[in-house]
Amino acid sequence: MHVVCPHCSSINRVPPERAQQHPQCGSCHRELLPATPLQIGDADFERFVTRSELPVLVDFWAAWCGPCRMMAPQFEQAAQLLQGRAVLAKVDSDANPQSSVRHRIRSIPTLLLFQGGRELRRHSGVMQARDIVRWAGL
Repeated sequence: MHVVCPHCSSINRVPPERAQQHPQCGSCHRELLPATPLQIGDADFERFVTRSELPVLVDFWAAWCGPCRMMAPQFEQAAQLLQGRAVLAKVDSDANPQSSVRHRIRSIPTLLLFQGGRELRRHSGVMQARDIVRWAGL
C-alpha cells in the first residue's frame, strides 16, 4: 500500500503486514506512521489525504477553542491506539482556511475520516479516545 511520509511528503510502498512494525521512509528514513497526530496544512492536505491508502482521520481544530483543547489528548491517545491502521492528522482551521472551506467545516472540533481521498464520515464535537476508535470503525 502507498503511504505519504509526514516529514518529506514522498510516497512509500509498505506491505500491509508491516504497517504496524514502525516502517521508515525510504527517502528521509524517518518513521512513516508515528503514534502521534501529524500536523498538516493547506499546502499538503490534498496530497496527504488522496495519496495514502491507509484511512486518514483528520481533526479540524483551533487554538482558541476550549472543546478542541479538551479533545486534543483524546485524539493523541486515539493515534496510539490506531497506529498502523490509520493516519491521524490535525489541521488548524485558523491557519489553514482553504482546507476548512473546501471541506465545509462549520464548527470545531470536527473529525473527518478519509479513505482513498473520499470522505467517509464526519463528526462534530468532543469525543473520548475509545469513542474515536469505535467511530472510525478501524
